[in-house]
Amino acid sequence: MILKLKKNNFKAKQRARRFAMQALYQWHLTQENFSAIQAKFLAQEEMISVDTAYFILLVQGVLNDRDSLDNHLMEFLDRPLKELDLVELAILRLGAYELLECPEVPYKVILNESIELAKMFGATDSYKYINSILHCFAKKIRSMEYKDQ
Repeated sequence: MILKLKKNNFKAKQRARRFAMQALYQWHLTQENFSAIQAKFLAQEEMISVDTAYFILLVQGVLNDRDSLDNHLMEFLDRPLKELDLVELAILRLGAYELLECPEVPYKVILNESIELAKMFGATDSYKYINSILHCFAKKIRSMEYKDQ
């Protein structure tokens, strides 16, 4: 039973990441207030199976720390932020936030989840770009965890 709970918790967090990425993408497009976006997402029936606390933590965290996250990411980007696809930008910010602020989540999980989001929502090979940026970022930010692998 405990294994099932852990698996369900993983799935709920996985769904939270997916909806968080979509909410961030929506914010990029509309610049709408987060509370309005949050209300729209929380009203969706699909949110029943989502870790809503994690969803809120991720989206609020990314929006509140956006400038800091962007500064961290720019070190590894091959182009200015404004030239990134908005889906890629949302995934990169989300992954960077989790790498920095969610040490309980292994970096490999964050990288894998980011890659899966890019495969699901991004351009054909955007997952390769996402992986390369977040991999370098993880190597720097989570150096101790990275060395242990």
